[in-house]
Amino acid sequence: MQEFDIVVIGGGPGGYVAAIRAAQMGAKALLIEKDALGGTCLNRGCIPTKALYYSAKTIAAVKKAAEFGVSTGEVSFDIAKAVDRKDDVVKKLVAGVGQLLKGNGVTVINGTGAIEAIGKAKVEKKDGTTEVIAAKNIIIATGSEPAMIPAFKIDRENVITSTEALNLKKLPKSILIIGGGVMGCEFANMFAKFGSSVKIVELLPTILSTEDKQVVRVIAKSFKDAGIEVYTEAGVEGIEVTADGVKTRLKDGKEFLTEKVLVTIGRSFNSTGIGLDKAGVEVEKGRIKVNEKMETNVKGIYAIGDVTGQMLLAHIASASAIVAVENALGKERWMDYSAVPGGIFTDPEIASVGLREKDAEAKGIKISIGRFPYAASGKALAMGETEGFMQIITEEGTDRVIGATIVGAHATDLIGEVAIVVRGGGKLKHITETIHAHPTLPEIVLEAAEDVHGMAIHKMGRKK
Repeated sequence: MQEFDIVVIGGGPGGYVAAIRAAQMGAKALLIEKDALGGTCLNRGCIPTKALYYSAKTIAAVKKAAEFGVSTGEVSFDIAKAVDRKDDVVKKLVAGVGQLLKGNGVTVINGTGAIEAIGKAKVEKKDGTTEVIAAKNIIIATGSEPAMIPAFKIDRENVITSTEALNLKKLPKSILIIGGGVMGCEFANMFAKFGSSVKIVELLPTILSTEDKQVVRVIAKSFKDAGIEVYTEAGVEGIEVTADGVKTRLKDGKEFLTEKVLVTIGRSFNSTGIGLDKAGVEVEKGRIKVNEKMETNVKGIYAIGDVTGQMLLAHIASASAIVAVENALGKERWMDYSAVPGGIFTDPEIASVGLREKDAEAKGIKISIGRFPYAASGKALAMGETEGFMQIITEEGTDRVIGATIVGAHATDLIGEVAIVVRGGGKLKHITETIHAHPTLPEIVLEAAEDVHGMAIHKMGRKK
């Protein structure tokens, strides 16, 4: 029987990071993955959606090329070629993960992993054989999948999930998206730019309900300009596939006929069939229960990433992987969720870290806010990207930066600067006393910070 210091079940952004970090720390590590390395993020989520997002961005850029003195002629789009490019990007990155694992001396077995008992893992290999492996520590990193909600009659052809949407080789003339959250809005933006007629149906009073009202206002305007129809406070009563398309009936009586329906609500946690019951690992509503050290209730068994239900983000999976490994190998480390940056790839992009304005108000924290518009940035104006703004939130009286939100070009890149300040308990002066290069978009961060006290140079200050 083979024996390993750490056995990781699942090779996504949590699992492969855990295996590599274990090997870097001198442990003998095994990674078990039943499908392709990289998990949902690399194969069916973060990376493929961003590859298609940049196809959509390129279409938009070409369509307004004349503003920059560039003549292009008629613009056409081939979704099959865009999907092929997406597949090529994924293939290269999956291969890269494989090389990293190999280079770090991690043993990889392609098969279905499970807990056999405390201290033992089992893998059912592709050739039909089964192997039991001794494991001093086991890390569960099995992730999540789109929820197959029976009421929506998902057939993966007419009524589809994000997985199928990423592999369409024929552009649907029309598509109705159920769910106006992050995923729904990202796909709405892409398909509208590709040329589809797009409708969003959202049960809540607003799309992107986690975001502040000012942010939603910017995205709602961009959606309206793109021809995306948004229906809020709209419950779906029934879906029927007909000879003419998919008929969606809302509870208020409205009916829509579209070529496709995309369901973007709900994730199911991959916690069944992996032997948790054999070891007595506690599970609640499909989520594996863990503490801040990523430990389950069973010594030597850890869980990370989506399957814990903490925050369904690839970078959270990777961060929790490092925490789990270090604790498994005798160090002490805890997860800190106070400064987790998040990004939404609409157009314009949205990014945030720490507390949003409404979160701070709900907690009763007295705050000061600085804002700066993209339209006042020289770099943004030169780029033709003047839509959006940034806001920085500080604790009143201390100037400690507790949050920030950006909606605008490259927001998901810019948020990193503030994330470091929030994580370090930094104050406004750590931004305002740092010289920012000109002309660059990070100057927006500087100006928003200065505006907290009405001192932004390129914006009229508020009266004190």
